[in-house]
Amino acid sequence: MRVILAQPRGFCAGVVRAIEIVERSLQKYGAPVYVRHEIVHNKAVVDSLKDKDARFVDELDAVPAGAVTVFSAHGVARQVEADAAARELHVLNATCPLVTKVHIQGRKYAAAGRVVVLIGHAGHAEVEGTMGQIDGRVVLVQNVREAEQLDLAPDTPLAYVTQTTLSVDDTRDVIAVLQRRFRDLVGPDVRDICYATQNRQRAVRALCRQVDVLLIVGATNSSNSNRLHEIGTESGIPSHLLADGSELDPDWVRGARTVGITAGASAPEAMVEHVIGTLRRLAPVEVSTMAGLEEHIEFRLPPELVANQAE
Repeated sequence: MRVILAQPRGFCAGVVRAIEIVERSLQKYGAPVYVRHEIVHNKAVVDSLKDKDARFVDELDAVPAGAVTVFSAHGVARQVEADAAARELHVLNATCPLVTKVHIQGRKYAAAGRVVVLIGHAGHAEVEGTMGQIDGRVVLVQNVREAEQLDLAPDTPLAYVTQTTLSVDDTRDVIAVLQRRFRDLVGPDVRDICYATQNRQRAVRALCRQVDVLLIVGATNSSNSNRLHEIGTESGIPSHLLADGSELDPDWVRGARTVGITAGASAPEAMVEHVIGTLRRLAPVEVSTMAGLEEHIEFRLPPELVANQAE
């Protein structure tokens, strides 16, 4: 069996930064460190941090007053920030800088008097945080149908921002509807779309032209992993989302000569290796990596953690 690995795949800079913030907080301040929501959407990552006595909570009222608290990579609403300050929590903000950029864009549009359309998925932690970061009217639009049904006058000053785990391809049709229906519409340049999301989706499209089956390593609650799965299916390739090799059904790859593997932005490479190990127990495996972009982006850590590193 030939196995081709997507390039790029797996961890992005925002995920690397978020995990490192938790780990360095534990080193500097000692256990426990409290994390609001999953630091990233991946059970293996969360379980690894739990083993180091990071404690994950749904809401801040589960955090003792004054405790070291990390906000997840998805970002939080301003009210959550205010509640943390009121309880004198020692906060380290692991919000991805690209998510923070969306918050800033949205606030600028709202301050200019525009209604802000957030293109994203209801209930996603990033969407809830973004909606709570923008002062002014924010309307969530999830798809073309909702864009068509948006109950606003055609001359409404409008702006759009997007959930970072979507991509140009995901949002293009929705934006086209908004452009057709509203005369005064502005939005970010396509270069502002999350680089990691776009790169991984392009790689999967290229990979699907070379394989018989696609395996996506990632969590079922990971937006970007689910989108990679959807792209594989849309490409006409049998595609399966799995957390690790223990979830691999041998029937998925039975008779396949070439299997493609990618991983969502919050999936560690160890899980990819675990899947490959499971495949090796089914048949001899030859592994190669497709030609693709190599990402060298790094995001800065909070200064107090960098200072600790230098001591």
